[in-house]
Amino acid sequence: MFKYVIKRILIFIPTLLVVSLLTFALSSIAPGDPVEQMLSSQTGEGTSANLQANEQAYIEKRRELGLDLPIFYFSFGQMAIPDTLHRIPKRAHRDNLSRLINQHGNWDEISDYYYEIKDFEKDVYNIPKDSLNATPLINMKDAIKSLYANYDKEDIEKQLSDIPKFIGGAPSMGKLQSSFDQLKSKHTAMVTNTSSWKNWVPSFKFYGTENRYHNWFFGDKPWFGKDDGNWRSAGFVRGDFGISYKDQRPVSTVLWEAIRWTFGINIIAIIITYLVAIPLGIFSARNKGSISDQIITTILFLLYALPSFWIGTLMIIYLCGGDYLDWFPPFFRPDLSGGLLNDIKELSYYLFLPMICWVYGSFAFLSRQMRGGMLTVLGQDYIRTARAKGLAEGKITWKHALRNSLLPIITLFANVFPRAIGGSIIIEILFSIPGMGKVGYEAVVARNYPIVFAVMMFASILTLVGYLVADILYGVVDPRISFSSKK
Repeated sequence: MFKYVIKRILIFIPTLLVVSLLTFALSSIAPGDPVEQMLSSQTGEGTSANLQANEQAYIEKRRELGLDLPIFYFSFGQMAIPDTLHRIPKRAHRDNLSRLINQHGNWDEISDYYYEIKDFEKDVYNIPKDSLNATPLINMKDAIKSLYANYDKEDIEKQLSDIPKFIGGAPSMGKLQSSFDQLKSKHTAMVTNTSSWKNWVPSFKFYGTENRYHNWFFGDKPWFGKDDGNWRSAGFVRGDFGISYKDQRPVSTVLWEAIRWTFGINIIAIIITYLVAIPLGIFSARNKGSISDQIITTILFLLYALPSFWIGTLMIIYLCGGDYLDWFPPFFRPDLSGGLLNDIKELSYYLFLPMICWVYGSFAFLSRQMRGGMLTVLGQDYIRTARAKGLAEGKITWKHALRNSLLPIITLFANVFPRAIGGSIIIEILFSIPGMGKVGYEAVVARNYPIVFAVMMFASILTLVGYLVADILYGVVDPRISFSSKK
């Protein structure tokens, strides 16, 4: 058994690496710009100084998040794609430049054209706004946004043909003519010197450990020695899960505040479920076909058929004030500052209804699994032999039959670990419990990807741990089960 456990733990390492790769890949292709999300309170309108300040803030926040690095250790691509494309700050700009590369293949001319757009934009923002140029300036800024987003030759030429009209719209706009001529010449050079053949030449680029995946998973802080404070992150394997996009708090802090509620509530729910469902399953198996067995089965399946969100909603309506009974609070707001006994009383009061919603649906499923396992065991020859020897029925059930009938329950027990961290989204939202389910749901809605993917990683790790624990329990319950190879 010991060798088997060591082997399984060693298998965890490549499995975890694969899971981390998939999780990171999803986080990299997820929609939205995290930097813009975190700097949403700032605007790019106004003067050139404001534009440059906002752009600098964007670049600094991107560097702080490690998004200015290449995605992985290496990349396979075309010769036309440079190894510095990841340094372009804005994601939308990088996507458009990639399309221009696919069309023209000449990165030097494409980058010259892109940076000329930026210079032209700065010149536009330097124009003092007055009553005569207000409309031309607005149209000019819209045209610049279109240039950043367009890659089709005809669309770009249309925007370039409209800009002279805006320049002539007010006397103060005339100083933009020379800058616009530079922009137009850069576009002409990009189109004229097309080298699309470079897109057909394969290329391999190696970036080393200075990449986003390495920093996200392993971190770029030193494992040994002194930290000089200039590192971006410690990495997932050392408990640094990044920064929340919503409030810019460490993800580890957000998750810890939530996981203690979800984990504690789930542990209590699991204990209640097993303490109730296993005896019910054994009782039903010993009294198969009796009226009591039929009554228990009917009641449990009725409960199993009722959705938890519906039961929870009815409880809130009829038992939590309003027009009906005011027995329980509708929201989870316990006051845990009055000592241990008071805290237990307070939590019991606030968790009574959520706990009912948490456990009632599991009674039918677990008890039926226990009933089926017990019926299978009770039909074995060694059980008939025990009865023939005159052993009491209770001793036969609890000493001889119970252990072997627990195997299906142990299989289900493997799912307890990921559930303990994932929580119940519906119940936590209904009763405003600040657990992992509610935090995860809010993170998905807000596109707060560091929290979403940290929860995914934890769920994957706990799933692996759950199956390992289940395998160990198999050997404990039934010594005949061996995971070592026999010659």
